[in-house]
Amino acid sequence: MSQATATRTLTFSQAIREALREEMERDDRVFVWGEDVAVYGGIYGATAGLLEQFGPGRVIDTPISETMIVGAAVGAAITGLRPVAELQSSGYFGIAMDEIYHKAARWRYMHGGVFTVPLVIRLPEGAKGAGPEHDVSPEALFLSASGAYVVIPSDPADALGLMKSSIRDDNPVLFFEHAGLYAHRGEVPAGDHLVPLGEAAVKREGSDVTVIAWSRMVGESLRAAAQLEAEGIDVEVVDPRGLRPLDLDTILESVAKTGRVVIAHEAPKTGGAGGEVAAIIAEEALEYLESPIIRVASADVPIPQSRYLQQFLIPTAASVTEAVRRLD
Repeated sequence: MSQATATRTLTFSQAIREALREEMERDDRVFVWGEDVAVYGGIYGATAGLLEQFGPGRVIDTPISETMIVGAAVGAAITGLRPVAELQSSGYFGIAMDEIYHKAARWRYMHGGVFTVPLVIRLPEGAKGAGPEHDVSPEALFLSASGAYVVIPSDPADALGLMKSSIRDDNPVLFFEHAGLYAHRGEVPAGDHLVPLGEAAVKREGSDVTVIAWSRMVGESLRAAAQLEAEGIDVEVVDPRGLRPLDLDTILESVAKTGRVVIAHEAPKTGGAGGEVAAIIAEEALEYLESPIIRVASADVPIPQSRYLQQFLIPTAASVTEAVRRLD
């Protein structure tokens, strides 16, 4: 098997770790820090072994202070380093909101491009039985944080390729990782695998309905598409791989082909990014739509800690299947 076509099987967590390791070997300006990322190896194992390879000067356990973790990382970035800062849960974004929203996202613009802000903030998200202060999917809150990229992988190959591209980018990247995907396994290309930021992936081609989904809902949408195929419905699944940059060309091309759209994400429907994507489609491709856009999302309530109760609130393949069947 040639190097170009060789693959390896990794979990989502292993893919993140491999991306960090490869970029730290390639560029000695890259360092990792956050709560429990060094000695413990990260609460999801994504930084395991990095301390032993790169030492305590580049893999750093921080105090429990999200404001410091992000704020100091911004300072390191504008002075020439390339930090990867981990918050143990995206639910902690609020503690560091000023540093993320006003500093990381806006400082390159505010200073006229005199310096860059090559910073990656890792944000585990999604329902995982940890309670309403942890089990959040807040990516839509950062749509107004112009200047920061919002990147969301859905499988190990994209996790590795997008992380490597994010570390190399000169803009701050909010890198959302669904905690329920860390153990998910998949094939990852060998070699220096890069996935461009802002380039959507058509995960499944189809002609009848476009399902736009990201994070965990990509896998759920693919399962729904397989079931619907048996009913004679051909579903195309488009994964934008994030919200900024947003690949409108791929999305609108699919909408023009199918004329029917379902948008699926785990965040609550009200205020979710699906509303923004739907608005763009309505502005740019209304003439192609043969049926109203349907959004599939979590209920507009805090996610309970009970995994039993969570199953009644978060969307699944069955939710996507039911939505597709409702289309005219």
